Amino acid sequence: MSARITRALKFAALLAISITQIGVVHGQNQGGGNNNGGGIGIVSTGAVGGVSIDVNGVLNNAEVDQLTGLHDARAKAMQGVSDDMKQFSKLRKVSLRGLQAAIAAQRAKSADAPLSDELQLLAGLQRIQYVFVYPDQQDIVIAGPAEGWKIDDAGYIVGETTGKAVMRLEDFAVAIRTGRSAANGGLSCSIDPTAEGMRNLQQYVAGISAGADINDSVAGIEASLGAQVVSVKGIDPTTPFAHILVAADYRMKRLAMGFEASPVQGLPNYLQMIKAGSRGVQNMTPRWWLAPNYDPLLKDNDGLAWELRGAGVKAMTEDDFFAADGSRTHTGKASAMAQKWSDNMTKAYDKLSVADPIFAELRNVMDMAVAAALISKEQLAEKSNCSLDVLLDVNAVRVPQLNAPKQVPTQANFVKKGRDFVISASGGVQINSWLIANENKVSDEMALAREDAAKARQANWWWD
Repeated sequence: MSARITRALKFAALLAISITQIGVVHGQNQGGGNNNGGGIGIVSTGAVGGVSIDVNGVLNNAEVDQLTGLHDARAKAMQGVSDDMKQFSKLRKVSLRGLQAAIAAQRAKSADAPLSDELQLLAGLQRIQYVFVYPDQQDIVIAGPAEGWKIDDAGYIVGETTGKAVMRLEDFAVAIRTGRSAANGGLSCSIDPTAEGMRNLQQYVAGISAGADINDSVAGIEASLGAQVVSVKGIDPTTPFAHILVAADYRMKRLAMGFEASPVQGLPNYLQMIKAGSRGVQNMTPRWWLAPNYDPLLKDNDGLAWELRGAGVKAMTEDDFFAADGSRTHTGKASAMAQKWSDNMTKAYDKLSVADPIFAELRNVMDMAVAAALISKEQLAEKSNCSLDVLLDVNAVRVPQLNAPKQVPTQANFVKKGRDFVISASGGVQINSWLIANENKVSDEMALAREDAAKARQANWWWD
């Protein structure tokens, strides 16, 4: 960033703001035949989890009445949860062979009717902790904590007692369908200012006088930087899966730059931290992004039992440098204050995932992406002779097509201290699922865990 930017009042310009909790509910379906036909997973309200996305891909905050309608419509569509599925289970098992058979059976009865909530919500799974392979039964089993579900005030589908976001079949299907392609760079999203916008920004800031009205300066910075570009790689941007990536990135930046108060303690915004007494903040352009945070996977000697370990998500940061022509260079280094905020975000992630379920949804899709990469990389479908043809069939498991997010307007914030500007550079979400699946070690306990899961097996497609 040019040194001339340090001549005016300090402010913070958030380079990626205009969406809120995107991906919560899959509204505004654009492909009439490409949906589950209704039910808890598909609710058309004109808003997507607090955000409306127009046909041009411009994102704007939804109105309060839209959010209320979202909750009410989804609650009305929700089916009752069976008594045996309501109770919290530390380890619920879902047979992919049985799951697909149940989907096929419902489709055979009615090709256009919505799948049952139990199927759409994967029997209430909230994480994928294990992947077990059973060649004798021609099956792959995923397992993790689960319980019955409810609709919270914002329209999220969450656990009835834990408040943790519930996994969705459509996201798992997307993960399976992108499992092989994820080997080429993974799945990611990013919200970036244009080079032209950065040039305009620097020219505008260079002309701000020391006595300029801060509100006028904020308005000017928003106008000069203009709309920013949303990019999604490795995955169809019209899928709810992709929207979750964008939403979580946005929510993180919004918390970092003080546009919304943190819903948990121990996570002051970045501006508060600077205002509290940091030094040498001039020319800082912190970039934050979210990435998987897993320990090496555990496996048995035969590669038939796998465990995903770790918190799931971590916040990363580094400082960016913007040249006079608007081009950007990643420095590979992070300021102490930006790193501290990033560390605070990672530590608070579990609490945040309950207070704001979009973060739990991000962790869910990361689990799914890692499990899908594992299945593809280790050829588990071939080892088990368990075809995943139903999950791969776009007519059997129909993923709603939403308006693809393409751009967001800039919004600026400021703190009244010092004479330096602080720019938040773009960030995003990066899921290198194949790299995670490649890091593993053998544990004798895994064979026992696989045996225990098989002993508890029931005739149903899921069991505790």
